[in-house]
Amino acid sequence: MQLEQFLEHTAARMPDKVALICDNRRVTYREIEAEANQIAHGLIAKGVQRGDRVVLFLDNSVEAAIGVWAVLKAGAVFVMANPTTKPDKLTYLLNNSRASCLVAQSKRLRGFETTWAETPHLQNVIVVGKTEEVADCTHPLTSWTDLVSENKDNTLPPQKRCIDVDLAALVYTSGSTGNPKGVMLTHANMVAANKSITTYLRNTPDDIVLNVLPLSFDYGLYQWLMCCNYGGTLVLEKSFTYPHAILDKIVKLGVTGFPIVPTVVAILLQMDLTKYDLSKLRYFSNTGAAFPVEYILKLRKLLPDVTIFSMFGLTECKRVSYLPPEEIDRRTSSVGKAMPNCETMILDDEGNELGPNEVGELVVRGSNVMKGYWEAPELTAIRLKPGKIPHEMWLYTGDLFRSDEEGFLYWVGRKDDIIKSRGEKVSPREVEDVLHQHSMIAEAAVVGVDDAVLGQAVRAVVRLQPGAELTVRDVQAHCRSFLEDFMVPQQVEFRDALPKTPNGKINKKDLIAASSSTSAVGRQPIADGRVISTKENS
Repeated sequence: MQLEQFLEHTAARMPDKVALICDNRRVTYREIEAEANQIAHGLIAKGVQRGDRVVLFLDNSVEAAIGVWAVLKAGAVFVMANPTTKPDKLTYLLNNSRASCLVAQSKRLRGFETTWAETPHLQNVIVVGKTEEVADCTHPLTSWTDLVSENKDNTLPPQKRCIDVDLAALVYTSGSTGNPKGVMLTHANMVAANKSITTYLRNTPDDIVLNVLPLSFDYGLYQWLMCCNYGGTLVLEKSFTYPHAILDKIVKLGVTGFPIVPTVVAILLQMDLTKYDLSKLRYFSNTGAAFPVEYILKLRKLLPDVTIFSMFGLTECKRVSYLPPEEIDRRTSSVGKAMPNCETMILDDEGNELGPNEVGELVVRGSNVMKGYWEAPELTAIRLKPGKIPHEMWLYTGDLFRSDEEGFLYWVGRKDDIIKSRGEKVSPREVEDVLHQHSMIAEAAVVGVDDAVLGQAVRAVVRLQPGAELTVRDVQAHCRSFLEDFMVPQQVEFRDALPKTPNGKINKKDLIAASSSTSAVGRQPIADGRVISTKENS
């Protein structure tokens, strides 16, 4: 099966069902299918061939949602670029993927004049907006609306359809060093992941899912792909900047599913949720960054009738595991077991399988696992390795896990996140969970910074609840009540806001860089025991 058949089958089955609510527009499956076909005809007419890469540089919008399907219908490979991407990085994505076409909002291309001369493979630029707003573009420019009007045929293009082992998408993901890597996902990879996830989420056509995550983030992208699979409705928002407005929309539209990340929960927990009728909300889901246990406990107390799906995944295979909701109160810190049609093991550094409560690297096997990194065989060989069964390949996640006696998985941390202090290994996640238990701490992140004596010092960066006051000694005393001495943060920094990635995760790279630049002078300010207040974030 090819990924675009999700839309085609659903449009044939329920053409007048509202597929997408975005920017005050309601768009049916019939309309999505028709315009996606028109754009696909236009792309083919512009020279896009089977297997070509097409970069979508768009805000969360109707055009972005349609563009994904149009590229696939043209037999090409879509590449989502975050709408906040800067010129140098967009140039890198275009060149690394050798994209033949760029689809972008005209307002997003201001200041990108140097990109045009540095992208020799690019043949066409499709603009959502006014073409005259794009300065000095040396590539052929066409507006989205013109492409639609020039191609009246809204039937499926005759171009030879891909088969399921062909690439459907390149998803660029940042590594610990260097440029982003292009994760190669086939139609089979993405279809398998979609079907598995929608099975355990128990999605039906009655589901209305609200997505505040960028479509360039695979967690956000899959909300749209999955809705088109089971025939639900996606409410697509640009961000969670205005949480009260989002909650009002959940109530007004009768939203049943809300995929979230920890930073969204941190904001929700500061609000009075009793003001909103959330009785239609069926589930929260979380993947990527693990939920702090305290967040789950607070959500369960505030919204006991809303199911929480705690999950683990990574771009290279989309999803790995989920915790059955009936286990959430018994195994709050677990991310469950392998999802349907997926297999996991925990291995030591020598490749030996570990038993319960032993910490090692999680490896994954299944039809959801990527084909490899785009034109990077050396990096691919590091991540995809053969196992004991002939011809099988396992994805080495780079994540440290343990399992309990019943096989439930518990995330410990990234292999490259582990802090070595005083010769002991410290899991940032374990310290963060303790910090989140403090009622006055809204958000916390823990990183290791170089230290001449300790090797690495444990540094906690925290954001307090509005109006709260804590000293460094208060934070350390709290940690000391729950943690071994070597795990207690030697350094504590208070901030009004923690840096975030475009996907809403706490950006630990920025924290480490900032901590390293101030570490030589950072001891005294955090050791004087003074009270530091925070302002409520705007």
